[in-house]
Amino acid sequence: MEIFKPSCFHLLLLLLLASILISSVLAIDPYSQALLSFKSDIIIDDSSSFSDWIVPSNSNPSQEIIACSWSGVKCDQNSTTIIGLDLSMKSLGGEISGDQFQLLTSLLDLNLSYNYFSDKFPTGIFNLTNLETLDVSRNNFSGHFPSGISNLHHLVVFDAFSNSFSGPLPAEISQIETLQVLNLAGSYFSGPIPSEFGDFQSLEFIHLAGNYLTGEIPPELGNLKSLTHMEIGYNSYQGGIPVELGNMSQLQYLDIAGANLSGPIPTQLSNLTQLESLFLFRNQLTGLIPWGFSNITTLTSLDLSDNQLTGPIPKSFSVLKNLRLLSLMYNNLNGTVPNGIAMLPQLETLLIWDNFFSGSLPSTLGSYSNLKWVDVSTNNFIGVIPPGICSRGVLFKLILFSNIFLGSLSPSLSNCTSLVRLRLEDNAFSGDIPLKFSNLPDISYVDLSRNAFSGGIPLDISQASNLQYFNVSDNPQLGGIVPQGIWSLPLLQNFSASSCNLTGFLPPFQSCKDLSVIELSSNHLSGNISTSVSNCEFLEKMDLSRNSFSGHLPEVLANLSSLAILDLSHNNFTGSIPSNFANSSALVLLNLSFNNLSGPIPPEKKFSLMGSTAFVGNPELCGPPLENPCSKRPNEIELGIRKTQKFAWVLIVCSVVVVCITVSVVGVLYFRKGSQGNWRMITFSGLPRFTAEDVLKSFYSAEAMETIPPLSASVWKAVLPTGITVSVKKIEVDAKNMKAVVEFVTLLGNMRHKNLVRLLGFCYNKNLAYVLYDNLPNGNLAAKIRMKSDWVAKYRVVIGIARGLCFLHHDFYPVIPHGDLRASNVVFDENMEPQLAEFGFKFLPNWGNRPFLAPDSRMDTGEYDTAIKEEIQMDIYNFGELILEVLTNGRLKNAGGSVHANPMVTLLREICHENDIGPSDPIREDIKVVVEVALLCTRSRPVTRPSMEDVLKLLSGLKTQTMAKGTI
Repeated sequence: MEIFKPSCFHLLLLLLLASILISSVLAIDPYSQALLSFKSDIIIDDSSSFSDWIVPSNSNPSQEIIACSWSGVKCDQNSTTIIGLDLSMKSLGGEISGDQFQLLTSLLDLNLSYNYFSDKFPTGIFNLTNLETLDVSRNNFSGHFPSGISNLHHLVVFDAFSNSFSGPLPAEISQIETLQVLNLAGSYFSGPIPSEFGDFQSLEFIHLAGNYLTGEIPPELGNLKSLTHMEIGYNSYQGGIPVELGNMSQLQYLDIAGANLSGPIPTQLSNLTQLESLFLFRNQLTGLIPWGFSNITTLTSLDLSDNQLTGPIPKSFSVLKNLRLLSLMYNNLNGTVPNGIAMLPQLETLLIWDNFFSGSLPSTLGSYSNLKWVDVSTNNFIGVIPPGICSRGVLFKLILFSNIFLGSLSPSLSNCTSLVRLRLEDNAFSGDIPLKFSNLPDISYVDLSRNAFSGGIPLDISQASNLQYFNVSDNPQLGGIVPQGIWSLPLLQNFSASSCNLTGFLPPFQSCKDLSVIELSSNHLSGNISTSVSNCEFLEKMDLSRNSFSGHLPEVLANLSSLAILDLSHNNFTGSIPSNFANSSALVLLNLSFNNLSGPIPPEKKFSLMGSTAFVGNPELCGPPLENPCSKRPNEIELGIRKTQKFAWVLIVCSVVVVCITVSVVGVLYFRKGSQGNWRMITFSGLPRFTAEDVLKSFYSAEAMETIPPLSASVWKAVLPTGITVSVKKIEVDAKNMKAVVEFVTLLGNMRHKNLVRLLGFCYNKNLAYVLYDNLPNGNLAAKIRMKSDWVAKYRVVIGIARGLCFLHHDFYPVIPHGDLRASNVVFDENMEPQLAEFGFKFLPNWGNRPFLAPDSRMDTGEYDTAIKEEIQMDIYNFGELILEVLTNGRLKNAGGSVHANPMVTLLREICHENDIGPSDPIREDIKVVVEVALLCTRSRPVTRPSMEDVLKLLSGLKTQTMAKGTI
């Protein structure tokens, strides 16, 4: 009799039977087992995502599916079939095949959205032939979209928004007759829209925006008779809008913005009589606005801005009684605003700025509609502000600057309690300023500059508790005084009242912690500057020039760590110049000319670098940089000093001998190391006066040098002889350019701003240079970009970068672009304050060939070279990209060219979600402004990008500003 010997096959069979037995004991049904298998295959960042996906220890006699009690799992009434699986927003990642769902053949709804799934799209999902809704949006699926989706014969909704798909759009999907919703927006699909997309039988919603689609828009899309919503903008098509789109009789929403469209707007679009929203902005559309749009009486939103449209606003628009938004800004439109526009009962937003409109605004504007936002700036309007502009009490933005408005302001503005932003600058308004700030609780921004107002600044301005920006400069007939209590406004950042014929004294600076700019030049102010100005700890610019101030220069000004610009010229200040101004870390522009100052100018290098123009007009002032030397009187004290000096000279001579010997030895050493020519050393404020040899020794010391990986390969960290740690940038320069490079680096080295890294020294020979600058302790933005941080911290980074760039572009002469603005060149000091590194370094190697920055270059006059314009515009573009990178924790990197492909509302929703900001959170409005700034900065046409001065104004007017300062 043969003895039975178990083989490997038998052992496996026994194990399988055992597992089946155990499964039956534990009552784990195959569906639940499949889901547990799926859970084990994926990456889970949040341990609580599947906290209830557990198997009970008791048996399951009814054979119900255990998973039916798990979160995200939906079963039929008997709990015998899984019909829905919602795994959205569970912080899941990794690659999936879809095979894990092969048992779930009865599945009707599958939601994998808001996760981090990557790699190829899981084709196993195409076997779930009963699916009705499939949502894989907001993941990172990539590659070409696979074939097979037409197997989902019952699919009604397919949402793949915001992934990383590439290649052509899947034409195959048009074979699904039941499909009603198709969302393939926010990826990298390329090529044309398939003409087959006109074959959908039941499609109601299509969203293809924010890809890299090209070619002409297929006229076949006009066959989509059931379509109600179409978004296909933010791509780069060729040609114009097909006239066939006018055949989509059920269409309610059409968005083809930012799509490179050209040609006229087809009059056939007037046939879309169900249309509620039409967005064609940011294209190159030409010709007239179709008068036939008046047929679309359902229209609530019409945005044709940022095109090349000409002609007037059609008078027929007066029948659009449902219109809430009319945006025609940034075109070449002309004529007058039809009176019928003022009669539209639902109108809330009227944006027609930057055109060639003329005449008066309709006198009844605002009387019959709930106007909230009016911007007619940069046109040729005349006349007065319509008296009822705020009669409904909801107006919060009134922007009228750069027109020819005249006469007095409407008194009704004083009762416009909803007003937040008022910009009337650059007009011909006259009379008293009728604003009663006690009636304007929310007002935050007021600009009345460049007009002809009189009667003084309203004295109750100190009651405007939310006021952040106030500018009334260049109103030469204004008169009056600087109101008491103005500096105590809790949020005030900018107060400008230059050339206003103001008199009296400056009020004491009792509380001014947010104040950053004071401009009061060319008035008749007098008295002393109170030492209480030391309370203005964030003051960056103070211009009191051309007044009658007297007394001594307040030494406390030198203690303001942010003060970069101080102009006290053309006054009656007396006494000497306090030497502690040389210790001011931020001060870069000091003008004390034409006063009654006396004595020697302190010998510190900072003063000599200011130039003689900063000190002229003070007859009793002497010493460099002025030409008149200080007279010497050989009194007893001076004789004693001379004896001391003789002894010092003996010591110096001895020291020189020793140094010469040392230098000779070191020189030989460096010659052996390949040194090319004699080394020289320039030190700036903050670095002891080391010799070049001291510094070079540190570079070549293995113990004192280490590479800094996040920065470029030519940057390292070195420890100098006294233990000072610095960052070092190596630059190779053509010998004939070195002199020009030295001059430029000296210019950079004397630049000080709290958001710019300090240059400490410059060591060079005839064709090699090392730039030494502060080594900051907290790394750079590139290394921290993916670290989760709160909104206030992100805002602080954005506003800090903006301030540094604004200083380079506007407040320093000559104008200096950064040239290489990116995350790795934003570093953090010990207080996590962002500072820009390597500004201007891009231009160093070839500086002598074309030094395009003339000493008198000025951004505000346009008198600067074309090359610098291009570099500055590139700085602004890169800043916009950095904003997006910061807000999305690095997800949107280098996204300036593609981000316009996403509708603003979608982009905002994503960013708010990533920053855990709910729909009712008040910070959401601040985030919206910052996102809008990013979009403005990354506009494709450089000339349409805002200046950094305008950017800073926008960013400084947010509620977050106060919160961010509270963390410093």
